[in-house]
Order: sequence, then structure tokens, then C-alpha cells
Amino acid sequence: MSRTEPTRFVRPFLKWAGNKYRVLKHILPELPAGECLVEPFAGSCAVFLNTDFPRYLINDVNPDLIQLYRQLQKEGEPFIRYAQRLFTPRNNCEERYYQLRDRFNTTTNRREKAALFIYLNRHCYNGLCRYNRSHRFNVPFGRYKRPYFPGKEMRIFHAKAKRAEFVCRDFREIMEMAPAGGIIYADPPYIPLNETAHFTRYSSEEFNLEGQKDLAEHASRAARRGVPVLISNHDTPFARQIYREAELLHFQVQRSISCNGKRRNEVAELLALYRAAD
Repeated sequence: MSRTEPTRFVRPFLKWAGNKYRVLKHILPELPAGECLVEPFAGSCAVFLNTDFPRYLINDVNPDLIQLYRQLQKEGEPFIRYAQRLFTPRNNCEERYYQLRDRFNTTTNRREKAALFIYLNRHCYNGLCRYNRSHRFNVPFGRYKRPYFPGKEMRIFHAKAKRAEFVCRDFREIMEMAPAGGIIYADPPYIPLNETAHFTRYSSEEFNLEGQKDLAEHASRAARRGVPVLISNHDTPFARQIYREAELLHFQVQRSISCNGKRRNEVAELLALYRAAD
């Protein structure tokens, strides 16, 4: 059973740098058929939400993100109502934002931390997810007039999550776990476009160029054992070199997050498809 391409795509409930919602029209037609979709870099789960596989193995290196997905999967409506209580005019000011950000960084209550993740995502600057080396969320206040609470989108996610397992492991381990009959879609932190660009510290670990090479190698290895892999990334000479064993599809994408609004121009992206060995 394969992916289906809806006429109207489902939006993720989280704001996300690199969100694939805008490029689903390029990604979905390239996904091979399979019984289980494996995503080593879940992010906002745009591909998960807009495909129709019998099973899903959804992974991310960020434990806070995976705990949120597990909490929503487990509780559904009670958790949605619990999280919504944070979205009040009183909490939409700089002083309260930093108080709640500190609470997020110190609480050991998993339910509270998951709800605060949604609050921070919708109230912080540009919806960024960034941590310092001590794994403390450090994105500043976003100054939005009326932050949106994504209750409708969370309910859709909860219904879809019944078919999913959410895990927090290294991407290499997850790719090795991909079952026979499965496929892998990988959306890693992107290769920098130039020497001044840097990866966002999305978790307490960084994903560097050696990680990019490892991803390409594990994709090739998975394809040789019969599991096809599709990877998204910037279209750079480095990307084309490490993905030389794959079929490449090039397209242009509108930049959605930038500190300078004038720099939100089109950039070149590619899809690298490693077809399963016969």
C-alpha cells in the first residue's frame, strides 16, 4: 500500500523551520510504495500527516518533540484542552513568556513540558526550535498579537497517530530498523548553502557534514537490502557528490524563515531517491 496525494494537504500543528508542507507536491509523487513509512527526522510530521501507509515509525533526535507526540497520541482531547489553557492574553507578554520558558527548561513533569512545547512554538520568534549546549530552549519572545492554538490540527494528528510508533534514537539506528516492505523518507538538517550558513542547534546535538555523509551511506545500504529511501536537501555540489548513487530531482523552493525578510527568496532543493535493489 502506498502514499496517497490529497487535493488539500493537512497542516502540521507545529510551526517549523524547514516544514515540508509547501513542497509536498514534489515529495509525495516520489515516495515508493510500502507497508511502513520510516522517518528518521520527523520534524513537524508534514509527510506523515499527508500519506496513507498502514504503519509508521517516526523518529526524531529531539526528546521534547517526541514526548509531545507521544503525549498527544496517548491522551488526545484531554491533553489538547490542557495545552489550550496556556493560550491566554495574560501569557502573551514578554514577562510571562520568559517565565514559562524557564518552567519548560526546568520541569520534570512530562505532560506539562509537552504542553509548554506547544506554547513556546506558537509564542516564540518565528516558531523556531533551538537549544543551547545545556539543552535549554533559548528562542526569544515572538511578539504576536494573537497566537493561534492548533486544536483542530492536533485532533487530526491524534487520529493519525494510532498507526504510528514514536521513538527518539540516532537516525542510523532507525534506518537499520526499517522493516522489509518499508520505505524511508529522510529530511535531515539541510546542508549549508554557503560558508556563512550554519545548522540550527535544533537539539543538544549538532548534525554536521559527516552526518550528511553517514546518511547517504545508510541510504545506499538500506536500498541494497531492499528498502528504498527518499532524501530531501539543498541542491549543492556537496549534496550531488554524496548522493551520486541516487536518482536526483531538482526544484525551487520559497524560503519561509529568515531573519531578513528581503532574503526570503527562492533556493534550490533536491530529492535523492535510492531505489531498492532487485
